[in-house]
Amino acid sequence: MNENIKNIAVIGLGLIGSSILHALKLNFKNKFYITAYDINSKNRKVVRELKIADKVCEKIAVSVQNADLIFLSVPVGVVGEVAKNISPFLKKGAIVTDTGSTKLSVIRDVRPFFSKNICFIPSHPLAGTEHSGPESGFASLFKNRYWIIIGEKNDQNVKKLDRILSKIGAYVELMDADYHDRILAITSHLPHLIAFTIVGTASDLEMDIKNDVIRFSATGFRDFTRLASSDPTMWRDVFINNTDSVLEMLQRFNEDLTELQKLIRKKDSSKLYDFFSRTKRIRSQIIEAGQHEPEYKKKK
Repeated sequence: MNENIKNIAVIGLGLIGSSILHALKLNFKNKFYITAYDINSKNRKVVRELKIADKVCEKIAVSVQNADLIFLSVPVGVVGEVAKNISPFLKKGAIVTDTGSTKLSVIRDVRPFFSKNICFIPSHPLAGTEHSGPESGFASLFKNRYWIIIGEKNDQNVKKLDRILSKIGAYVELMDADYHDRILAITSHLPHLIAFTIVGTASDLEMDIKNDVIRFSATGFRDFTRLASSDPTMWRDVFINNTDSVLEMLQRFNEDLTELQKLIRKKDSSKLYDFFSRTKRIRSQIIEAGQHEPEYKKKK
């Protein structure tokens, strides 16, 4: 099934990296020898205690030297540095993928460090929670979730990665890096930015009002601002590395928000009703669509 892939390394042991380890252990049992590494010794200690890797390495070079497949599950801001550090130790023919939320920047930062003998396949699992750290990982995180691959359908190494990701429950979708970054800017990056902003606005209110905001938070406020609990390092790096697409979507959002302000100021009940009805229908369509198997997979 996964010809030539016997050893897998996972670099970065946060929510995504530890969940990859859990998923590989559950779905492949002992088919792979799995090594793991994180720059944070506390994260390495947690993964050792969880026993979800065959070996947790103290040095990054040791973790990748025999690996046929390497997952770089680190913030996009440091993925280039990690690629530079591991490149001298990679075996010929190794496949390297990443899990970053921006793709153009990752390709720009990573590819200069890999020779033609190394296959780099940018990828991104559309899965996560507001929690971080290796103790937050779980095997079903990727089940029925899209995992985007930037690559060609007929590429043999893409097929190998596809089979492994499919086995852990993900739906693999192929797309262009620029298209990925624009789609994620509106579906993920902008919602997080808005959530961070609303929480920031609440924190700037007078102290007595702020305390009541916290005390009397309705379900809508709590649910929406859940995103603001996400890892600050990861999201700082996302906004720095997907600037153009995020700013484009933010501009369009601001234009729509300005129009909505006008309707509210004018007390235009008819247009407000039409707007809310349209967005309600779109929300229903999103829920109904869910995360389903891509068409190209169904045709196989």
